[in-house]
Amino acid sequence: MVGMAGYPGGRLPMQGGLPPVAPVAGPLVEIACDESGFSGTNLLDPATPVISHASVDLRDGEATELIAALRSGSRFSPDEFKSRQFLRRPEAGAVLGRFLAALRGRAHVHLVDKEFFLVTRIVDLLLHEPSYAAGTRLTREHRPAALAVHRAGRHAGADWTGFLAAFVAMLRTNRRPRPDRPAVERFFQARDALLRHGPAPSAATVLRALDPARVEVVLARLAADDRSIPPPLEPLLPALAETVLHWSRAERPVLVIHDEQSALTADRLRRLQQALAAAPPGAPAGRSPLVGLVMADSRDDPRVQVADLLAGIARRMPGIVDDDLLRPLLSPTSLRDPLGAGRPV
Repeated sequence: MVGMAGYPGGRLPMQGGLPPVAPVAGPLVEIACDESGFSGTNLLDPATPVISHASVDLRDGEATELIAALRSGSRFSPDEFKSRQFLRRPEAGAVLGRFLAALRGRAHVHLVDKEFFLVTRIVDLLLHEPSYAAGTRLTREHRPAALAVHRAGRHAGADWTGFLAAFVAMLRTNRRPRPDRPAVERFFQARDALLRHGPAPSAATVLRALDPARVEVVLARLAADDRSIPPPLEPLLPALAETVLHWSRAERPVLVIHDEQSALTADRLRRLQQALAAAPPGAPAGRSPLVGLVMADSRDDPRVQVADLLAGIARRMPGIVDDDLLRPLLSPTSLRDPLGAGRPV
């Protein structure tokens, strides 16, 4: 069958990725990944407050058998098996237990609370030198400041949402040759409104450290397309970094097979690769644990289908995140506040 623009099956060729350029010496870990809850730069959409990034190290045959077992006795599309369909089944509870048990030791889930991610971006981007290591365990010394602001903000009601929205708007309007000063002013007005709630001293110190001149410098670099700064509203990159660090364990090279995702461009992946080469403790000097990323269509790769299903379950069923079923698969470095009462994770 020949479809759109002459491509087989009516599918366009895969976009993005960073295939390995040379054979990899030593043991290679090949993982399949997918996400759930990705909403682009719309990080304050209440319908998707969490993004989950799941990975599995199954072989094709193992993934095919697992999907076949889940499909047994049900009527689902022959192309893909989605978490929404799976969780609507009357027997989903019993099947879920078997599914997660089968993945123990063979899968990993990294969760990102989008509000908390925005706070880490405010700290990493506006108070420190921006880098592709930001928002990962490699910059864990910045985490206490982000936690302090997040915990203080959750009690500030509409002013908290306004502060985060002003930060997002300030970055979104940064498409001009120079920073949008009205947007910067609105961000600092929102910061001041948050301070009027009398946050804890640790949070107040972080908020007062934000400086308009420093912010304008960062925005000017972004406007000039300084690609050494990671895309500031893109949570998938730190999630991918954490996934690679988990499977590498500072020693093993990791090849990622990922469902097509426009955020994972070759340039961004090269920069992430370089950041990981410079930082992981115990890794050989100059060697990145990320050897490459290859895009795959989840309809064709059963391993990616399993990762997609796992990511959807973790996002759609927040009640089981701390349950014994999912806890063994969950990354301890997930971008979430462990005391985030009222948040879905």
